[in-house]
Amino acid sequence: MMSTPVLVPCIVAGGSGTRLWPVSRETMPKPFIRLADGQSLLQKTFARLAPLCALQDTVVSVVNHELRYRVVDDCQGVNGLGRKIELILEPFGRNTAAAVLLCALSVQARWGDEAIVLVSPADHVVGDVPAFHEAAAQACGLAARGYIAAFGLKPDRAETGYGYIETGDVLHGSGRQVLRFVEKPALPDAQAFLASGRFLWNSGMFCMQARVALEEAARHAPALLDQVSAAWRRSPHHQEPSYGCVELDAGAFAEVADISFDKAVMEHSSQLVVVPCALQWKDVGSWQSLSELTPPDDAGNRVSGEAVLRDVRDCYVDGADRLIAMIGVHDLAVVDTPDALLIVDKARSEEVKAVAGQLKQAGHPAYLCHRTVNRPWGRYTVLVEADGYKIKRIVVKPGASLSLQSHFHRSEHWVVVSGTAQISDGVESSLLRTNESTFIRIGDRHRLSNPGRIDLVIIEVQNGQYLGEDDIVRYDDDYGRLPPRDPAEPA
Repeated sequence: MMSTPVLVPCIVAGGSGTRLWPVSRETMPKPFIRLADGQSLLQKTFARLAPLCALQDTVVSVVNHELRYRVVDDCQGVNGLGRKIELILEPFGRNTAAAVLLCALSVQARWGDEAIVLVSPADHVVGDVPAFHEAAAQACGLAARGYIAAFGLKPDRAETGYGYIETGDVLHGSGRQVLRFVEKPALPDAQAFLASGRFLWNSGMFCMQARVALEEAARHAPALLDQVSAAWRRSPHHQEPSYGCVELDAGAFAEVADISFDKAVMEHSSQLVVVPCALQWKDVGSWQSLSELTPPDDAGNRVSGEAVLRDVRDCYVDGADRLIAMIGVHDLAVVDTPDALLIVDKARSEEVKAVAGQLKQAGHPAYLCHRTVNRPWGRYTVLVEADGYKIKRIVVKPGASLSLQSHFHRSEHWVVVSGTAQISDGVESSLLRTNESTFIRIGDRHRLSNPGRIDLVIIEVQNGQYLGEDDIVRYDDDYGRLPPRDPAEPA
């Protein structure tokens, strides 16, 4: 009797999500956006995939190395089944071909040639999870027979923002023959595709044996496979307390071609089949698509946050931090964050990407990060910043510590708002409790830790001629952030 192949879900969490600016930023991209229920897109993907693997199996995630701790925090927040997490950390993005082949190499190394890699992007929403699990079972059955099985979504409208797969008449079990891939079509073509009944949306999800992925890459993209394999061999593999980790060598990874797995392998493979399915699926790629996740009121308005609307219809309003009032407008998306406000005609929401591009070219901080910035130890929020001073609200997680550090250009005054703070100079330490404070002079070594069981919250007032986040010298750090390092890396 043949044993059931090991199934390893693999999450590809790349992409910056610039069409969802100002909520999506370079340091907090689309997979980490919180939806109305408080979960991120990454968390929903992890929770959807984790039940598919056996108790001791792993979920592999490919992500930018700067986001490793955010991935771990998000996954652990919904990891009720105790799945192990393996991270493949990219120094920079290289499209999906590199990510998928890295997943295949990782799965092959641990579980062997026959293990099945189930690839899913981290920025999709699936409304019918049982239907997804049923489709996954069908796709994995096909993968066990040597096929690359894609998930094809049955279209319910002439959508120009998705890619399509044309199917043929030949059946392979629960899968159908694939005739061709079509990139995002013009509206007349999309309407013809819908009317024909032969086309499915390309979901970007698929599964195959690790062996098949690598053999098909060797057949259709041998140079690419050589490049990815070289990067894999040259990269250190290690285990952290709560996750495994492969940090890709930047020099070797720079040689890898920037191409999608669809273009490099799937469009050329004779092993490809597609599983038609209806999953209440949505690729959350713009404010138009994201707005559809919020139920409308009688006027077609979708509101997240507090809003007063008069003679307003078919608008999307997202403003969690302050009241938004609107009068006499329609078909707008209004997205308010503490440091940036977006107002856009919903029909032109794809153009938000161009705005994000302008900000990046200009070096504007609103492209890079929010006022609240996540760190491995917790987070900080910039409350006020002006010449000579900056005020932050700092939250340190229970048991966590910032690095032992000093500053060349600034002093710091800390006031404990709640919790207990442990202050150390590397040799001696003291405790501060609510309403107590301390002063850190320029050049003093210092470390802030939370020895308690609840979040530590402090207000930090910085004074100095230069208050950039790169004014820091680390002497010890729990997260490996020690020199040599990029001098522009934030604290």
